[in-house]
This record gives sequence, structure tokens and C-alpha cells, in this order.
Amino acid sequence: MMVRRIFITASLAALALPAPAWAEALPRLQVWRDESCGCCAGWVDHMRAAGFPIEDNVVRSLAAARRMLGTPSDLLSCHAGLIGGYALEGHVPAAAVTRLLSERPAGIRGLAVPGMPVGSPGMDVPGLAPDSYDVLAFDARGGRTAFMRFRGGTPV
Repeated sequence: MMVRRIFITASLAALALPAPAWAEALPRLQVWRDESCGCCAGWVDHMRAAGFPIEDNVVRSLAAARRMLGTPSDLLSCHAGLIGGYALEGHVPAAAVTRLLSERPAGIRGLAVPGMPVGSPGMDVPGLAPDSYDVLAFDARGGRTAFMRFRGGTPV
């Protein structure tokens, strides 16, 4: 009986503890997306599940957000984001965003996953093998480099 009482007391005390420090440290992710885009909502769910606080902006057109973010037109996908001063375009996995925020490489304006690779966050298609794709880093002068490579949602 005493062991059970100690266990219950310890369990209730654990519930009162603050969230882990890493969860508190993640900056707010602003997202701009079209209301009818199911894969965009899937990506938002992926980022939320990774612990990012989300400001979800449903808009008629993403053009103004993309101009503000400076996203190159050849890297466009279906939704845009801003986190920690970095632009995001498309189905960028949370692992790439976490790495970007941790390393803060000089000169990088943002990350993009052009198109809609199968298996990327929000683009799960039952019965289809996931694509391999690069998350591209872009700078303010139009330069691009491969930042991370993924197969589906898994880094490779």
C-alpha cells in the first residue's frame, strides 16, 4: 500500500513539472497556406508533432508572403513559412529545420523542398515508395546548396 501511495504521489508531481527545455526553446513557426491544401495541413501537423508552436495563416494567395520571405520562384511548392528569421518553402522536414536553427549557417536565407516529393512530411501516399530528395538551402543572391538529403521523412 505504501509503495502504491509513493508511486501515485511521484506520478502526480511529475505532471506538475514544466515542459522539457527543448520544447520551450523552439521558436514560433509562421505558416502561410491555402485553405484547401490537404498536404499543407499535413506538413503543419508534422511540425506541430515535432514540438514547433504554429501560427497557421490561411490565405487566398501566398504571393505577398513569398515576396516578404524572398523565396526564389523556381523553389516554390505549396506553402511557405518563417521561423527564427529563416524562410521555409514546401515540405521541409522538421529534422532539417531543427538542424538549421541549431547550426545557424552564415548566409542562408532559408530552406526549400521544391515540388511535392512522395513521402515528405504531409505527402504520405499509401502504396507508393517514398522519393529521395534534397532540402535546398538558398541565400539572398540566388545561390543554392544541398542542405540535407531525405528518403521520405528520413535523413539519408
